Amino acid sequence: MYTMTELRTKSLAQIVNANYKTASVFEKYNLDFCCQGKRSLQQACTESKVPVEQIISELDNITMSGDIGLDFSKMSLSQLVDYIVITHHAYVKQQMPSIFEYVQKVAFKHGQRHPEMLKVLETFAAVQKEMKEHMEKEELVLFPRIKALEKSITKNEQPNRETSYLQSPITVLEGEHDHAGRLLEKIRDLTNNYTPPTDACTTYRLSLSSLQAFEFDLHHHVHLENNILFPTALSLYKKMNEASLN
Repeated sequence: MYTMTELRTKSLAQIVNANYKTASVFEKYNLDFCCQGKRSLQQACTESKVPVEQIISELDNITMSGDIGLDFSKMSLSQLVDYIVITHHAYVKQQMPSIFEYVQKVAFKHGQRHPEMLKVLETFAAVQKEMKEHMEKEELVLFPRIKALEKSITKNEQPNRETSYLQSPITVLEGEHDHAGRLLEKIRDLTNNYTPPTDACTTYRLSLSSLQAFEFDLHHHVHLENNILFPTALSLYKKMNEASLN
């Protein structure tokens, strides 16, 4: 891990890459380490008006606990792709219908007293539609290309030289990551950081806790792609193209 001085200047993505468990600290203070993961810790804390010393102290506690867990930066591209699909895509596909059903019940039953839940339902419906299309693009277009790229290395084959081969789908998908993040941020604001009102029933509370867990998973999902998978694949693709021209 890093020293206290180094932590201030390291990006949020670098810190999470070094120890995946530090993401829990950033989640606690709503510091975006996925879509805005290139910001330094100092910059992120300044923008969010959070004392950087407090964050560093909590990050140190995480580091001292040991057990870093999976090192995603050391996985092959194919391994990381499979992990994302099996872990995060599967979670999204499984949870979205249930969450939508919970929110729909709450909106219809409590929407008159809590009209914000009608907006939550509308927003999550957009999230559900976009995520289905987004994951299809990844599984049918980009991920197979990334796996094919890595496979061509082992076979010492020429890579596809079209400049848009990886960059175009990655640019589109990163834009969709940003939009999904903004939609879930809107839901978090509408629900006062997923805080149930005093008259909330069990389904109401369940819908909010499920939405919070969904956003947490999405942050990890996007981090793995934006900050590890995509830049690693682009760097490898660039090196292979340069080598093939020499």
